[in-house]
Amino acid sequence: MATLYPDPVLGITRSLTGQPWHWRGAEGDRREADLQPDDLVSLLLLSRGVPRDDLERHRAPTIRGFMPDPSIFRDMDNAADRLAQAVIAREKVTIYGDYDVDGATSAALLIRLLRDLGLDAGAYIPDRLMEGYGPSGAALTKLAQDGSTLIVTVDCGAMAYEALQMAHEAGVDVVVVDHHKCAAELPRAFALVNPNRLDEEDEAAAHGHLAAVGVAFLLAAAVVRTLRAQGFFASRTEPALMELLDLVALGTVADVAQLKGLNRAFVAQGLKIMGRRRNIGMAALIEASRLTRAPVCSDLGFALGPRINAGGRVGSADLGVRLLTTQDESEARAIAAELSRLNDERRAIEAMVQEEAEALLSAQHNRAVAVLAGRAWHPGVIGIVAGRIKEKTNRPSLVIALDESGIGKGSGRSIPGVDLGAAIIAAKDAGLLVAGGGHAMAAGLTINADLLDRFGEFLEDRLAAPVAAASGAARLLVDALVAPRGLTPDLVERMEAAGPYGMGWPAPRLATGPVRIVRCDVVGTTHVRAIAAGDDGASFKAMAFRSVDTPLGQALLGAPRDRRFWLAGRVKIDSWNGNHATEMHVDDLAPVDL
Repeated sequence: MATLYPDPVLGITRSLTGQPWHWRGAEGDRREADLQPDDLVSLLLLSRGVPRDDLERHRAPTIRGFMPDPSIFRDMDNAADRLAQAVIAREKVTIYGDYDVDGATSAALLIRLLRDLGLDAGAYIPDRLMEGYGPSGAALTKLAQDGSTLIVTVDCGAMAYEALQMAHEAGVDVVVVDHHKCAAELPRAFALVNPNRLDEEDEAAAHGHLAAVGVAFLLAAAVVRTLRAQGFFASRTEPALMELLDLVALGTVADVAQLKGLNRAFVAQGLKIMGRRRNIGMAALIEASRLTRAPVCSDLGFALGPRINAGGRVGSADLGVRLLTTQDESEARAIAAELSRLNDERRAIEAMVQEEAEALLSAQHNRAVAVLAGRAWHPGVIGIVAGRIKEKTNRPSLVIALDESGIGKGSGRSIPGVDLGAAIIAAKDAGLLVAGGGHAMAAGLTINADLLDRFGEFLEDRLAAPVAAASGAARLLVDALVAPRGLTPDLVERMEAAGPYGMGWPAPRLATGPVRIVRCDVVGTTHVRAIAAGDDGASFKAMAFRSVDTPLGQALLGAPRDRRFWLAGRVKIDSWNGNHATEMHVDDLAPVDL
């Protein structure tokens, strides 16, 4: 049973990692919600910002409960009308997608929709190394010359001024479907659908957390509605839009979009569709990932997503779209196997780049933003490495791969409270970047090597204060205090009812104790495993991942048998080798005052 106390949790004002422990959410909700002590799901929803009078809608999020009218978004009706016209006239349409999971799933969603409407659309995914991010004017012009009369860009295009002007001059209509930050001046397009347009009304702007694939789904709904109004389905069946939600779920989670509101409904319902394995390509991907059960949210980010990404990072950029749109089981299995092989290759390359990037960190220990650049680094893994560096340093981090000509391709990851995408756009406006854009938590750029120092100083001047504020406000947020004996599989299963969990909708963190560390060892080369025994006689396994060289890992490995601790972390069910016991993934610990 969960026990609630006023802040700070257990009186801990400075833990091993130097943080105070606080309850997640407003204390007022805890006093006034009239909850029973074991009403854990309501507690979890309230602490994630759900109003008390809206609890029921959030307990089981549905598309109907959260879906807005697509027409609230600027240019949505224009985009839907243009696509409907293309369907009726059987025009040649090309979907131009980014090379990551969000781009692949967005492209696959529209291709599958148009196929169900009787139109076989083509796909164009740019090569990461040869073409870089976003639409290129040369590619759009070539598509027009080859007969495309409509191009839909997905997960890119919001800042493609020159490329879209070239497309206009080539006489082809371009519809942009994106979610990245926009500037006040928009590129020339037939329609530009993006909840992060600066001229959006509040209702539409409230959906700025959508991934591009979520925006693509809204466009799909608008297209079907437009065709319905024109009598298109008088003699044919409407597409089953809900069957596309497995793609929406995968792209949303893999793009680390906030799982709140509509996104949470997308993922909750999309996981159900994915579990049925009706999409031939998705089923092959699940099988290649060695998942024998129905996928859960974490599988999308750690098993399925990385395999789709591997094609764009170190292989052929269009493999993901081909897999997710194929109707041939043999082809699906072959592509999924190739993506798994490429994912193994990506891991080896990533490890090498990460080691070299971390070696450069010591020279930047006083910097608010880590800007790390190296020659011969593979551009396909820099985003992953930037994320690892960000986790290690708890500060925004950019990793830049320099080529022989002195041009750098960079990818950055940020921390809550620091808008990296806006800073990158500002740096581009200041003439420090060849190209750049993104959103608050992630960004990409192209830079000349001789401007790296000035770029680093620009970021330092702009972001030092927000980084300091974000770091100073750091605290470990706890959802509930549970006795060691209460860490049961039943508790984990009850907490799942408030999921799915991810970015912006964090998995519950529990505090437990007092416990003694009765056994501890190293697993692999970086993980620490321990057996913790509570004063109530219960014991459980605890894991601290990638912690061997951290204060947390060293504290666990060196803990005296007679010392008592409070532990904080996430509780999972360990099903390895038929086991069905709980284990804690430890985030922090604090000694029990004697």
